[in-house]
Amino acid sequence: MAPLPVPLRTPLLPHIVTKTVPFNQNGSSLVDNFSRTISYLRLSVTDRCNLRCLYCMPDESGDNACRRKNSPILSHVDLLSYEELLRIVRVAVRLGMNKIRLTGGEPLVRRGILDFIAYLMKIDGLDEVRLTTNGVLLHDYAQSLYNSGIRQLNISLDSLKREKFARITGRDYFEKVWQGIRAARDLGFRIKINIVAMRGINDDEFGDFVNLALNEPFQVRFIEFMPVGEKSSWQLDQFIRAEEIQASVSDLGSFEPIQRLRVDGPARVFHLRAKDGRQGYVGFISPISHHFCDQCNRLRLTAEGKLRSCLLNDSERDIKALLRRGATDEELMKMIRDTVLDKPKGHRLQGQLEDGAALQCPGQMSRIGG
Repeated sequence: MAPLPVPLRTPLLPHIVTKTVPFNQNGSSLVDNFSRTISYLRLSVTDRCNLRCLYCMPDESGDNACRRKNSPILSHVDLLSYEELLRIVRVAVRLGMNKIRLTGGEPLVRRGILDFIAYLMKIDGLDEVRLTTNGVLLHDYAQSLYNSGIRQLNISLDSLKREKFARITGRDYFEKVWQGIRAARDLGFRIKINIVAMRGINDDEFGDFVNLALNEPFQVRFIEFMPVGEKSSWQLDQFIRAEEIQASVSDLGSFEPIQRLRVDGPARVFHLRAKDGRQGYVGFISPISHHFCDQCNRLRLTAEGKLRSCLLNDSERDIKALLRRGATDEELMKMIRDTVLDKPKGHRLQGQLEDGAALQCPGQMSRIGG
């Protein structure tokens, strides 16, 4: 088995983390040209990962045709430091953004992540910090994450079968992930399990995942396979529309839709009542077939320091370069505002899919943040 990537050492300098900036007293917020209020910032803290998923950052070698070589990982200097990340968050909060999600790569492989989260949680006006993880290190980190104040986890899990998990992720870590999920459950985290749905790969397990939602206090969410990455393994014959996924599990019970608010995430969530009395929650995320762009409330900060207003649109602004030129807070605010104003109404992948065109979003998912 290949060794884990070496985590980055990014010491946090305590002398620059002083009194936090209060939330904008005027309650002002960021609104784009399509009347969407932007209140949610996704931070990709690293592009490194301890898995090699075939649809994200696969190994160069292997007998699977989907395994392609992706771009090399970023060097230490190319990443935003924790101090730089904290400054951007403070500025974003002053503009009205009050929710943060930490993503990667795998955020838990970055050295010093717990100290960073502790400082992050002290920022006035920041109401919520969530974490997306693959779960490999979760057993070791769960208690510390809970102690830091994080209460919500999104855990990526594309198979409930050990051998298939290893084929999809390139690593035989299923038991480690399942240990981490159980530890987080027992501590009281609110957990969402994210499954990338791929025809011919894990579509035979959709019923098993729904039963997981009925047996455990997890919201299970099926996500359409997205064509992100210049060397993406996305293929049309592997793509499954969310409505087809839902139809394939409809005989497991009655699906009652939960009302979706503008501030909610992208999933269409259903309260599932099984015939035997069990209940649970199942979501479907359809970024391609039925996009939710009209309700998008987020910006993304990539691991290499680029502000990005849409996952599936490659327009970016280099806030890292601005920071390292000695920018004032006002200059940083202007770049954030400009990024919001340039946020597109929506992506065009649905139309391309209907036209039979090849779909591709060149950015690398491990840097953008899934």
